[in-house]
Amino acid sequence: MQAPYKSGLQTWAHVARWTLLGTLICAIVSIAVNLTLFQGLDNEARLRALVSAVFLPAIFAFPLFLYLGFRVRGLEMVNRRLSFIARTDSLTSCLNRGAFTARIEALLAEAPENFSGALLMIDADNFKAINDAYGHAMGDEALTIIARSIRAALRTGDLVGRMGGEEFAVFLPKVDERQAARIAERIRHCVNTADFNPEGRAHPLSVSVGGAAFEDRTSFSALFRIADRQLYGAKKAGRNFAAIVHVGDAPDIALRQPA
Repeated sequence: MQAPYKSGLQTWAHVARWTLLGTLICAIVSIAVNLTLFQGLDNEARLRALVSAVFLPAIFAFPLFLYLGFRVRGLEMVNRRLSFIARTDSLTSCLNRGAFTARIEALLAEAPENFSGALLMIDADNFKAINDAYGHAMGDEALTIIARSIRAALRTGDLVGRMGGEEFAVFLPKVDERQAARIAERIRHCVNTADFNPEGRAHPLSVSVGGAAFEDRTSFSALFRIADRQLYGAKKAGRNFAAIVHVGDAPDIALRQPA
């Protein structure tokens, strides 16, 4: 909740600056015009003209700029909300597939040499059985629990997106293969221990994880293909596994069995 609150304060500060600056500019212009047009007046008349030049902008310009500031603030909030909706999966509050892909592609394109990281592909195990047994509403609840569990296992700066259906993706900047494997195991453990109680009965959740770690320039499409292949291998081996491989070792799909 801190980020929206801070953003709100910044917006109010912008409105205040806009209102005060606009009023000040109007007052300065009014004073300059009065000094230019009424040079021939006596001192008392000029003083009255200067006073009116200050008070008239304060009376009329201040509320006008304040009103315009409120309108601009409202438009900014609407645009920010629309932008959030366009980027975010409505069910899980993760980045949607398009936004996640675009963010990672941009990050990789701008990454310096020797930039390391990993892409994890995560799929809910036996999810169709949940929908068939308890209905789609409980399936949606299971997805929200899984998404929350994934986020709980991540670090600040890691990115998570919903790629569609019951599949998620996570991007881990500045990790090696071993660190990526530890985070993948942490994700798997968080999902395993999450509480999901459809119809008042505990139902275990699990995910399979496939990952591709890299240490140099690469592309999202290359990482996606390798991580997706690892995910397929993890599910084929019995599910509830984390299978992480280095990009250079991608042809060898070695499974990492959970401890």
